[in-house]
Amino acid sequence: MERAGARQRHRLIHFQARADAQRVQVFREREGTRLKHHMGPVAIKLYDKQALVLRIETTVNDVSFFRHHRRVEHRDGTRETKLAPMQKTIYSLPPLREALNAANHRYLSFLSDLADPTAGVQQVERLAAPTRLAERSYRGFNLCSADDLALFTALARGEWQISGFRNATLRRVLPTYSGPQLSRVLKRLHAHGLIKKIGHTYKYYLTHAGQQVVVTALKLRELVVIPSLAGLLPTAA
Repeated sequence: MERAGARQRHRLIHFQARADAQRVQVFREREGTRLKHHMGPVAIKLYDKQALVLRIETTVNDVSFFRHHRRVEHRDGTRETKLAPMQKTIYSLPPLREALNAANHRYLSFLSDLADPTAGVQQVERLAAPTRLAERSYRGFNLCSADDLALFTALARGEWQISGFRNATLRRVLPTYSGPQLSRVLKRLHAHGLIKKIGHTYKYYLTHAGQQVVVTALKLRELVVIPSLAGLLPTAA
């Protein structure tokens, strides 16, 4: 029988990028490593089981975090079908399973782009060019810009795969932006095809092309742009 001390978790990294109830945790456990993304009462967990099996799961402590179309009965006795918070009943199991499954698939899709970002290289090349949408021109993005780098880093956060992001939630991890400024940035991202808006909501997700571009842009900057610029800098005497 293992000692209690041997079963305790040894924390390697535990950092909070405080954005309401959003945070990321990385733990080293006896069985392997666990990466956990939080968004309110929902969490996506990624387990490395003894370096043999990669397991992903989404858990929720309060199902009302998710909203879906269901029949709502009002106090006056009238009923209507509308978008409403999920209820803690057995009848919510099918839509809850669908919501958690969708979060798992979005996260796995994002991980696949991390493993092979080659598909996003050509799209990154077009990223700096302006684009037009609805008779309006939107400028591109600059990988060497601190603002654009912070934006792409924020978009790469794993918890957005749970239930998307809004202007308000994104602004909590980008405090240098005001609400109107971030609204204009979201329009630029949409014009470039990097994000999509969920109908009848203020919620956004990265498109598949957006996932590829964000991952590839960050990798190119880290592995190519920064080392290349560092080689051009004069060495200290």
